[in-house]
Amino acid sequence: MSKIQEVTEAIKSQGILPLYFNADKNVSIEIAKAVYQAGIRAIEYTNRGEAAFENFKSLKKIRDAEMPDLLLGIGTIKSLESSIAYYEAGADFMVSPGFVLDVAQMALNNDIMYAPGCMTPSEIIAAENAGLGFIKLFPGNILGPEFLSSIKEIFPKLLFMPTGGVDTTRESIEGWFKAGVCAVGMGSKLISKKLMETKDYSTIEHETRNVLALIQSIKGGK
Repeated sequence: MSKIQEVTEAIKSQGILPLYFNADKNVSIEIAKAVYQAGIRAIEYTNRGEAAFENFKSLKKIRDAEMPDLLLGIGTIKSLESSIAYYEAGADFMVSPGFVLDVAQMALNNDIMYAPGCMTPSEIIAAENAGLGFIKLFPGNILGPEFLSSIKEIFPKLLFMPTGGVDTTRESIEGWFKAGVCAVGMGSKLISKKLMETKDYSTIEHETRNVLALIQSIKGGK
């Protein structure tokens, strides 16, 4: 199995991709441990602050030592330069808020799963023509499940995951899965700023377990 397939299957299997950033290295590590304990095997650490790169390298060291089956991806990749830096730092996959052709080519050449953010059929077509198979619908709260329902038949070979505005409720998650997503990206709705500030890792773990169970029940009922 290729690395792209491995990451794709892991995200599909758990049905969720937790994503977060925290400037504090230790908080970043503890959050990864919390969601891992909950059953998560693929996470997206977002490249959103000056500390992101050093924190990512620290996360990878802890991952290698304590959570070897955790796939560690990097999000908010907007340039070829940053994609190369994170590839060399050991990122297992990459996610962008938009579609960056240079990043797509670099990722495919190195068997790295790359999920570009797309908001229009034109962007999705461009990503598909570049050889990508996993599309991040972003921002999900603006597009909504109806958008995917309207276009999915045009893209039978692509996998879709919304990010932005997906809530932890059955109604929110089920709406997206009924529209045809393979997973949902979940950031602040799951790993909130308040939980990070109070370092409430047990609640993060508990909430993640609940969402995983909810997604499995939704998928099982399809």
